[in-house]
Amino acid sequence: MRNILTLRSMVQTGQIDIKAFEDSFRKLFRPLCMYAMHYVRDADVAEDIVEECFVRLLQRGFPEGGRITSYIHASVRNQAIDYLRQNKSVRILPEDEEGLISDEEAFGASCEESRIWEALERLPLRRRQIFIMSRRDGMSHEEIAKELAISVRTVKNQISRALAAFDRKKFTKILTFFF
Repeated sequence: MRNILTLRSMVQTGQIDIKAFEDSFRKLFRPLCMYAMHYVRDADVAEDIVEECFVRLLQRGFPEGGRITSYIHASVRNQAIDYLRQNKSVRILPEDEEGLISDEEAFGASCEESRIWEALERLPLRRRQIFIMSRRDGMSHEEIAKELAISVRTVKNQISRALAAFDRKKFTKILTFFF
């Protein structure tokens, strides 16, 4: 909340170019949150870290040459490592479900994971809900049908349509992301 109040104050006093900030924020927020998650393994902490980094970017001004992406990426990594050190974490390297990975692998995976979530958000609400219940939550077609008071055939059709909406070449990780 403190970050939002600081940002509001800076916008009102004309200290920032709100259009440039909004563009950067929209483009980078989700991938950076996914990136921070590889370090801290907590979605709320990851979001706080990314928000704090954007506020610092605003307070200090945009870097010379407009290299916002590199600057904010390094800032998020450093904040995540600081968080782990403050919480006496033994592990300060990023990881995924298979174990420790390099920083470059974490950033690449985060970008792909972000694209998957963006694609999911473009699905109609009910289709997205059914797909997530099936893939993420591991519910059977029958369980989903019973919980949502719809037919099993409808569940199967919605899952099939959700899968068809993903470009298999573009979203190679979709199969492992939810399975």
